[in-house]
Amino acid sequence: MSSQAYIDPEMRIGSYSLENNLFLAPMAGVTDLPFRRLCKSMGAGVVVGEMVSADPSLRNSRKSLLRLSHDGEPGLRVVQIAGGDAQMLAAAAEYNVQNGAQIIDINMGCPAKKVCKKAAGSALLKDPELVEEILHAVVNAVDVPVTLKIRTGWDTENKNAVYIAQLAEQAGIQSLAVHGRTRACKYLGEVEYDTIRQVKQSVSIPVIANGDIDSPEKAKEVLAYTGADGLMIGRAAQGRPWIFREILHYFKTGEKLPDIHIDEVEQILMSHVAELHGFYGELQGLRIARKHVAWYLSSNGMTDDFRHRFNQIQSAEKQLCILAEYFKQRKIEKAQVA
Repeated sequence: MSSQAYIDPEMRIGSYSLENNLFLAPMAGVTDLPFRRLCKSMGAGVVVGEMVSADPSLRNSRKSLLRLSHDGEPGLRVVQIAGGDAQMLAAAAEYNVQNGAQIIDINMGCPAKKVCKKAAGSALLKDPELVEEILHAVVNAVDVPVTLKIRTGWDTENKNAVYIAQLAEQAGIQSLAVHGRTRACKYLGEVEYDTIRQVKQSVSIPVIANGDIDSPEKAKEVLAYTGADGLMIGRAAQGRPWIFREILHYFKTGEKLPDIHIDEVEQILMSHVAELHGFYGELQGLRIARKHVAWYLSSNGMTDDFRHRFNQIQSAEKQLCILAEYFKQRKIEKAQVA
């Protein structure tokens, strides 16, 4: 099979045509509007927003309002909702469609303890009857495509992804993303690409493979093995949003792009940090920028001393200044080695 075959320019979710079959996974605290815009510009076909609670009492909190901001949203507006009550999730879907969502995604994949304790996220996989009730309620509540994200099951003794996938298709779900681990595994251990393959073979709706896709070669391998229609990338995009560009180039040409130049890393990071300051305001923007900077610079020579100094900064302007100084010093060091 040629590399070209891995790009599906005709992939659809419901009535929507996608630019390509690479998805940015929804990640709470990460896939905010600035990061979605960035990943879209770097080649992601679809970028999914942060999970939002279906609880109506939380809708007007600052956190929810920021998570549901679509100002300048690139491409399709995909909102992921989480909860354990079918009617509450249906109402949340209606609310978000009224506020601009073009696709509603239901979270049945989050392994976080605080989410599962509320019988939401991947905890729902323990109750297929409730899953079926939720899927039908949400699909019937809105006239936009509804998608679903799941794990392979609750734990290694209770894997029911194939059965849940079949329930989803019967309920009218338009695409299914599968993270290839159980809830109990969280993000540890090998990804069950065998299970994703079984899910793909069991349904006719598009299936998107998720889990440990961290290089162009791995992306090609996972698509070929699972037969999935698309790939969803999460943690590998943290501090490396250009991974989408790298995968697309590899799929199109069969060749890897050269390593990204430090000048471009600087430009992307500085712009991203400034966007965070503007989006959240200085105080919160400073805090959120810290984790992104750590991700970007983890493979660019960041020392514990620099991280400590950076995390003490209380000024947006100073954050940008110290980053500029950091890159200037790194370039001097690289020139000396060369």
